[in-house]
Amino acid sequence: MGYAVLAFDGDDEGASARRMAVRDRHLDVVTAWAADGRLALGVPLFTAAGRAAGSLMVLDVPDRAGLDAYLAAEPFNHEGVWQKVETYPFRIAPLPYRPLPQPGAPIASAPTHMVILAMDGRDAGAEQRRLAVRGAHMERVRPMAEDGTLAMGGAILDAPEGRMIGSIAVIARADEASARAWLAEDPYVTGGVWQDIALHPTRFAPLPYRKLPGAA
Repeated sequence: MGYAVLAFDGDDEGASARRMAVRDRHLDVVTAWAADGRLALGVPLFTAAGRAAGSLMVLDVPDRAGLDAYLAAEPFNHEGVWQKVETYPFRIAPLPYRPLPQPGAPIASAPTHMVILAMDGRDAGAEQRRLAVRGAHMERVRPMAEDGTLAMGGAILDAPEGRMIGSIAVIARADEASARAWLAEDPYVTGGVWQDIALHPTRFAPLPYRKLPGAA
């Protein structure tokens, strides 16, 4: 159990300068949180043009107090870098993921992956549609976790330990066209589960991550 933090920078002229001014302090915080297992994954979000647009932070914390502690410690949050912050109870799907990049690994100069934020429909049949195809979805993504196509994925919940209302996936697709082609074949798309989908290019910063749930 944990939380996903989706945070978005401003789009004004000073946004990039604000980010760069506190980036080193941000890296100090996320390095410490990754080392002690409280940060399962942290990646930047980019625009299609390659400009930094925000962050996805997946926290492995037991309760809301852990989320609040992270937001209080995060310079991007209290130094005006993030202008909009969305938080969701989140459960990482236990799958045979490949290890995340560790300190010393090279940092790509351009996006290598896509963050997918996919929200379910809000109608009365939404939960049943998800449950009807969940097994097929998990069958599809399991080998993709093994081969590195799916770096991390899981369910957005309506409350801690609540019902599933959406998903976040980080996949090895660097452009929107190939990411949408990947999405088009997923049972959650063909089964009408995901109704509102946003894509954000990303790349990994090597941090001292612990193993994701299900990883060998």
